[in-house]
Amino acid sequence: MYKSARDSHEFACVHRGAFSEVVLAQEKLTSRMFAVKCIPKKALKGKESSIENEIAVLRKIKHENIVALEDIYESPDHLYLIMQLVSGGELFDRIVEKGFYTEKDASTLIRQVLDAVNYLHRMGIVHRDLKPENLLYFNPQDESKIMISDFGLSKMEGSGDVMSTACGTPGYVAPEVLAQKPYSKAVDCWSIGVIAYILLCGYPPFYDENDSKLFEQILKADYEFDAPYWDDISDSAKDFISRLMEKDPAKRFTCEQALRHPWIAGDTALCKNIHESVSRQIRKNFAKSKWRQAFNATAVVRHMRRLQLGSSMGSSIDASNAPTRPSQTQKSAQNGRACNTILNNKIYTKLHELRARTALHLLPTLFCIFPQHI
Repeated sequence: MYKSARDSHEFACVHRGAFSEVVLAQEKLTSRMFAVKCIPKKALKGKESSIENEIAVLRKIKHENIVALEDIYESPDHLYLIMQLVSGGELFDRIVEKGFYTEKDASTLIRQVLDAVNYLHRMGIVHRDLKPENLLYFNPQDESKIMISDFGLSKMEGSGDVMSTACGTPGYVAPEVLAQKPYSKAVDCWSIGVIAYILLCGYPPFYDENDSKLFEQILKADYEFDAPYWDDISDSAKDFISRLMEKDPAKRFTCEQALRHPWIAGDTALCKNIHESVSRQIRKNFAKSKWRQAFNATAVVRHMRRLQLGSSMGSSIDASNAPTRPSQTQKSAQNGRACNTILNNKIYTKLHELRARTALHLLPTLFCIFPQHI
């Protein structure tokens, strides 16, 4: 039996998704901030094994580049997953905001991801959904480490089931997954190769509006290092990617092998500034992923601490900057009125969830809408 969450945390309500909601919580004893995934037990009916798997995986792992499960609480109606709060924002945003970005920067990022995934693989865990959206910066500092999140699709090897379920995100899944063949942790290595490809040019190696044609490209491992976008990228980087994006999983580099590659372990990653071309392509090709006006978790915490505890605030909400599609505006406003709550009994704060795709999705970034006169 888990503990009661309300005993030790203050909560600010977050926009509700179809199966869950995420709140920003402050621990009463230490004032530390956490992201809390709130899962209604009634939404778990028929899906118990999925959440049990996610919790089992998160409880088993502890790594500096993986978002940690800090604790689990329970009420009669909900499960609460208390997660480490990461506040540095998403991978693509940070790259675009930089004025200077090099192969060496990309190599450093990929090395951290490889180190974390190698740890998972040694623990017998396959992530199965590695993609840029699940790579978050720990804090806003320039030298912040990268963190892997979202273990909703992760799987422990040797749990009795052969992994053959087609899951993951189109564009990042390995050929053997699409071929519906039994697969292994090598699928994560393929995904890391795709991420490395994007980090060096700003666009994905596989793309087509037609899913069938997209999957055909992936099944054939049909990608190229197109000119002029790859003209200034080192041969070592291209070799590294080719080793990971190898069609045959038996020949594909493992994380350990990739960590020993000269582009990661040596000095072959170039220091030439490629920011202009990469950021331009990221804006063009990933415009739908996160180019929105929003506060990230750091901004939320900063604004909350700025507020005067004794000030009297209105209950109106300024939704002019809310990152909602026009078709969602009215629904979000209604949810906003329903979700408004008092933080520390004196601060009214409305928080929205950036992504609420499923009950198993960890909130990567929070943003905040404050009363008009603040």
